[in-house]
Amino acid sequence: MPYRYGGSTTQGFDCSGLTRYAYGSVGIAIPRTAAAQQQAATAVPRNALQPGDLVFFASGRDGIDHVGVYAGEGRFVHAPSTGRAVTFGDLADPWYAAHYAGAGRFP
Repeated sequence: MPYRYGGSTTQGFDCSGLTRYAYGSVGIAIPRTAAAQQQAATAVPRNALQPGDLVFFASGRDGIDHVGVYAGEGRFVHAPSTGRAVTFGDLADPWYAAHYAGAGRFP
């Protein structure tokens, strides 16, 4: 699936559009933006992450500005940026490790 800024359909996703679509596909409505998703989720300690939890990142520009769906074993699925497809990321990757801003869970 391609990255598309503001995208929230199978025509293309941005990061929060992807997470919203994934949760919506199982009947769970969550907010649209990464920041709003973090605010609405129940915080989860990093050592308690479970597949399906959301992982949040802050690049330093405007607070929480990236989100992915935790897949287990330190990996998460996300829509990274323009020109790149939906893919796996790794929490141990230096950029993601430095910008990790927490995790959250929806019922």
